[in-house]
Amino acid sequence: MDDAQVTELLYQALETEIGGVQVYQTALRCAVNEDLHKEWEKYLSETENHVRIVTDVFNELDLDTATETPGRKIVRMKGEALVQAMETALSEGDPAAAQLVAAECVVDAETKDHANWELIGKVAEKASGQKKTVLSEAYGQVEEEEDMHLYHTMGWARELWIESLGLPAVLPPPEEEKKVTTAIGASRAEQSRDDML
Repeated sequence: MDDAQVTELLYQALETEIGGVQVYQTALRCAVNEDLHKEWEKYLSETENHVRIVTDVFNELDLDTATETPGRKIVRMKGEALVQAMETALSEGDPAAAQLVAAECVVDAETKDHANWELIGKVAEKASGQKKTVLSEAYGQVEEEEDMHLYHTMGWARELWIESLGLPAVLPPPEEEKKVTTAIGASRAEQSRDDML
């Protein structure tokens, strides 16, 4: 395994979680659907906990949370761009449009977050010693929540778009109702949406 690249992944994962807190804080200001607001409040709390979990990983692996890497800087810039997109949408004065922008921004942020944790899981499988123990424990605490954050918000974004088009939407989305945590489950939930109308 390339230890330098594993370390880079961890720095990007930390920055993604830190940025995720800011994304959710801004997304909550955009959420007008009460169910979505509750969902994102939960995800904000979980993301704040993920920051603590990754910080603990850094402490246990003797990594400095303040170290800057080129990849970490790019992750931060992308997170800031998502926050700025939501701020711009809010300033336009159309609450439904801002909510839709926020859903898309959360999907963008959670796509990177989900990918980070899938890769951390792969590293944990192949690592040994303390690194295996520390990463496996962190992965076990976070992965299912990350699955829910991504797949459920993808469902919200789809259904909010459908609603904005003047078509019948399923809100909360099927992914939420079926508590989806896998890509296959998300696909099945989407296929079941017509039965839920």
